[in-house]
Amino acid sequence: MTAPLARDAFAVAPGLIYVNHAAAGVLPVATRDALHAMIDDHAARGVLGTASRELSLPAYRRRIAEFVGGRGDEIALLRNTGDCATVLAQGLDLGPGDEVIIGANEFGSNAYPWLALRARGVTVTLIDAPRERMTPDVLRGYISPRTKVVAVSWVTFDDGYRHDLAALTEVAHARGALFVVDVMQGLGAFPLDVNATGVDAVYAGGAKWLMALQGVSFLWLRAALLDRVALRLPGWRSVADMWDFLDYAQRPAPNATRYEGGTVNIIGALSLATSIDVLAAAGIERIAAHVLALTDQLADGLQSRGWTVLGDRSRDDVKSGILTFRRDDVDPIALGKRLGAAGICATYRANGIRIAPHGYNTGDEINAILDALD
Repeated sequence: MTAPLARDAFAVAPGLIYVNHAAAGVLPVATRDALHAMIDDHAARGVLGTASRELSLPAYRRRIAEFVGGRGDEIALLRNTGDCATVLAQGLDLGPGDEVIIGANEFGSNAYPWLALRARGVTVTLIDAPRERMTPDVLRGYISPRTKVVAVSWVTFDDGYRHDLAALTEVAHARGALFVVDVMQGLGAFPLDVNATGVDAVYAGGAKWLMALQGVSFLWLRAALLDRVALRLPGWRSVADMWDFLDYAQRPAPNATRYEGGTVNIIGALSLATSIDVLAAAGIERIAAHVLALTDQLADGLQSRGWTVLGDRSRDDVKSGILTFRRDDVDPIALGKRLGAAGICATYRANGIRIAPHGYNTGDEINAILDALD
């Protein structure tokens, strides 16, 4: 199969099979070069070197928004996924009698911001995932008139289950609840259209499948909801005219930039916008098909060798770029270290080995992983 992302667009170390994009993606060469240019300019000219990138922030926001089907004024640039969830959790007017529903296998970035609301008297209900997936039918069994928010990861970090966002949104909205999504383990590998799915907010850090720097994230918030999410962490850039420094009576900025607070991670935003250009040029639908083909190849090879593949791979629409496997007679920690010594970079934890290939990985690399297991 032909990889949609050209291998020479990346500077992966010779001999390294890198299949760990659910942990951290690799920077495309174009992104690396753009970052080097900014750093060199900053080193040579200080603010004169950073100014042009700062002036490009609206363009970076538009590029991110286009990638998910939104508008630039609906994007806030933040530090990480947890920051984004916290903006929503703390900004919404939730208190005693209100309920938030999340899955019990959410990564901490999309769990702790909601769990913190218990201190305000909010009930946080955990669906017993992965034993019970958040499907539309399951959500109907949990949701009630007091449910104000349903939050979920598009793709689960542990076993790669991909949720049906449009169907879940429909259930949440039918009961008057907001539906918000951590898209970090899906965006960059799969296409997303926020308007087609109807979601109310999506958020993600850039460092995994989007192949940007660590320490930068984005929040997309539907413009109609802007005034429902109060500004709890204001900074000097949160106001309508941030250059009028001493007018403390100003209203908040009229768009999602109000949530950015102080100076944003400009070089991080540059990395995110540049890497998105690389992904979009290759075609996100082509990347998705390629990633699924690789994980299918790996799953077939593992099962034929007696390994157990975790999660639900019964249908293409629940599969993702994450595949976790184990075998009862094999210590996954020791195995992960042996794979690393063999030049295969994957994640290994007590529950198994997690493989996460991207659009430049190849079928030959998948075969090499299988051969290494033998």
